[in-house]
Amino acid sequence: MWTQNYDPLGHWVLSTLVASVPIALLLGLLITERVGAWQSALIGLIAAMGLAVGVFGMPANMALAAAGYGVVFATFRILWLIVAAVFLYDIAVRTGQFDIMKRSIAGLTADRRLQAVLIAFSFGAFIEGAAGFGAPVAISAAFLVGLGFRPFQAAVLCLIANTAPVAWGSVGIPIRTLSSVTGLNVEHLSATSGRILPFMSILIPFWLVKTMTTWRQTLAVSPALLTIGGTFALAQYGWSNFVGFELVDIVSAVASLVAGVIVLKIWKPAEEWRFPEDAEAVAATPPERLSTRQIVRAWTPFAILSLMVLLWGVPPIKKAIDDTTTFKPELSAIHYKIAKGEAVTGPATPEAKAKAKDKFFEKAVADIVPVSATGTAVFLAAVISGLYLGLRPPEMLRLLGGTIWRLRPAMAAILAMLSLGFVTKYSGMD
Repeated sequence: MWTQNYDPLGHWVLSTLVASVPIALLLGLLITERVGAWQSALIGLIAAMGLAVGVFGMPANMALAAAGYGVVFATFRILWLIVAAVFLYDIAVRTGQFDIMKRSIAGLTADRRLQAVLIAFSFGAFIEGAAGFGAPVAISAAFLVGLGFRPFQAAVLCLIANTAPVAWGSVGIPIRTLSSVTGLNVEHLSATSGRILPFMSILIPFWLVKTMTTWRQTLAVSPALLTIGGTFALAQYGWSNFVGFELVDIVSAVASLVAGVIVLKIWKPAEEWRFPEDAEAVAATPPERLSTRQIVRAWTPFAILSLMVLLWGVPPIKKAIDDTTTFKPELSAIHYKIAKGEAVTGPATPEAKAKAKDKFFEKAVADIVPVSATGTAVFLAAVISGLYLGLRPPEMLRLLGGTIWRLRPAMAAILAMLSLGFVTKYSGMD
């Protein structure tokens, strides 16, 4: 049985500096831009394993098992979800429905201020909740560019907008991962975040518009901004504190999109704000009017996505799937004694022994969730959407292969980063 040593060098400053080396390497290499994200993460992981074994005294088999635990967690909780969500997006693009979605927003309002808020903030939060990990910026920016925004401007707007929902990205993966690494209650972490971020959610729409225009032009659309941001904030607070952590972003995003559509049906800005180059573009290509059927068909894949993720999160359904399809092998190599400086006194009764074990020992159990993972719900939504939109299975299979091929660097980075995190956790470096 191995005991963690939090001060292997005999001085807390030196031990802390050594423990910080893997993260310093990771961030430093990212800043230099000399290597990619996956290479930076891999170097950080190698450093973490070397220090865990060579300095903190962690047995090599435990270090390997910890890294393997990170791979399992990343594969089923993160990678599967990202691949499925981007696959759904690729289906929407391949069938032409993504273009219709863009035109439906343009038909709702030609005001560039409100388009930016609806897409970068509300729709971006929806993609953040479903996929996360860069997908909301990439997809929402593509949406804005398709509407006529300049590429760099579109990226900036989407990056700013993504600050409000990111805590619950990928169906709550950041909150879940923080809970896994720290041992803190996941619902408590979500609730606390839900009391902090709603203030940011109200501010973000104003911030977005202000980056494009003057304060006067920003305040001119304040009724819509307050409605969209306020609805998002209320849903974010309510769901995170009283319902659960997985669907916070999706529920908040849908609520704000619906609120935005309603407010723009009953209120219009006194003057539409557009880019200087818009007048010439509109004159050259007058917008084609879309039917309700076209709009509904284009947005259906994302409605199916919302429904499937919601069903997967219903407690009875989730429990039934977990009980029948989840494997939880204990990684016995990471069953070790934690040095907490506590003493257990009194008679060695079974109850006292159990209490002592709870205090002094920790074991790692890897959740292998091929069916109950949210990624499965998103993947089923993508398949159903593809069939609904007329794609044949062989065509969808080729599309899925292309999605996986494009995501190779991102998947490698995530695997290495999660492995690094679990090695530093179980070695005592955290």
